[in-house]
Amino acid sequence: MKPASFEYHRVFTADEAVTLLAELDDEAKVLAGGQSLAPMMNFRLARPSALVDINPVGELDYVRRDGDVLKIGALTRHRTIELLDDPSIIDGYGVLPSAARHIGHFPIRTRGTVGGSIAHSDPSAEWCLLALLLDAQIVTLGPQGRRETAARDWFTGFLTTSIEPGEIVVETAFPRPRARAALTEYAQRKGDFAICSAAVAYDDADGVMSDPAIVLGGVASEPFRSSELDEIASGLPAEPSSFTRIARAAADLIDPPSDLHGDSAYRKDLAQTMIERAFAEAADGPVSAR
Repeated sequence: MKPASFEYHRVFTADEAVTLLAELDDEAKVLAGGQSLAPMMNFRLARPSALVDINPVGELDYVRRDGDVLKIGALTRHRTIELLDDPSIIDGYGVLPSAARHIGHFPIRTRGTVGGSIAHSDPSAEWCLLALLLDAQIVTLGPQGRRETAARDWFTGFLTTSIEPGEIVVETAFPRPRARAALTEYAQRKGDFAICSAAVAYDDADGVMSDPAIVLGGVASEPFRSSELDEIASGLPAEPSSFTRIARAAADLIDPPSDLHGDSAYRKDLAQTMIERAFAEAADGPVSAR
């Protein structure tokens, strides 16, 4: 199928995009990488009255380190993050390039954007899991100026966020590095959407986990994080028996949907496996120098 008819607009600054969105109706959409929006339009699951193409907005394509804070512009491509290897930038954030390798196929990674993924808010998307895992701040620009929203308040349901009318995502800011972190996922074929995924992070205090975080994808209408589960993990030794205990506790907390890829029980089992693998990978990985 082909998309329904729409107006096409191209902008060159973030302010220009916001101004134009204010002039268009509520059905207008922002076009970044287009890896999610374009297929939805082709199947007519999305019928925007207009597209505002922000690809020429070079000011939104960056990766910057400001002390401990890592800032990623909305138009930064997945492939850019995948190739990051400068220790001054990724120390404590090594999970980001590692996770980027899981995203789709090579053409998708070269076109898709971090901001587009955060805005689309797929509950299985790697950037959405990582934003929640690492307590990111989502920065938007709208008619009232810039606004920051904590990731825990950003995701409000399936493919829905707390973005306000007329706003665009301009940055995702990760506030502090983590000593150990990893993301694992399972898909039927390499490059497919993950049926289930898990991301974990913790600080290592002489072999004991402190300030742990566990996020699951594909088990709810949005990325799943439970303070109860984080508390269970806190203070446990970083060893396989602890990882198994945490994984079993997670399975008891979730109520995954059933679909053509598997029923709820299958996803519970996958969630356990993914959490154990993620913790094992984090424990075996290098410790951040920060």
